[in-house]
Amino acid sequence: MTHSRKTEAKPDYVAKLEAAYGAPSQAGFGSAVFYEPSVAAGKLEQTALAKYKYFVGELWERWGEEAWMGPWKEVYTRATGTSGDIAAELSGITDVDAKGSVPMILEVVTNAEAARQALSAAFDDPAVAELAVYNLGDGAAMSGLLVAGRRDSGEATLLVFLMD
Repeated sequence: MTHSRKTEAKPDYVAKLEAAYGAPSQAGFGSAVFYEPSVAAGKLEQTALAKYKYFVGELWERWGEEAWMGPWKEVYTRATGTSGDIAAELSGITDVDAKGSVPMILEVVTNAEAARQALSAAFDDPAVAELAVYNLGDGAAMSGLLVAGRRDSGEATLLVFLMD
């Protein structure tokens, strides 16, 4: 039996984002980057929810969907056809619950300059057709953000950040 090699390697911008924020995980704490090679237009929020649930892992069941979905809300959407500046877009979030997580993503992260460059490469490219930012948490101690971007090609990149 021959095994076919995976031909869909992650793009360089995803590898750099993972280097800054972490590979896909079910840690339920910290940050992780997820890459989906094919997400249909209009399915970005559905994909973001699936990655959020995966990231939280067994805590989703333990604490219940109500706890995790209570704080869930879209706090930013990039207008179609506008050029991206993810650092400025994140910094401009006015939602009280969400804005406290922004400095953790932009400034407190290890090697913040490289992290901001990786964010820009992933989310500011003109090929990014959809971009949304969601507030996360458990309704109590845990809070965070999920940044989701989908390119014209259907490739989606998602950054999940969750801390207490």
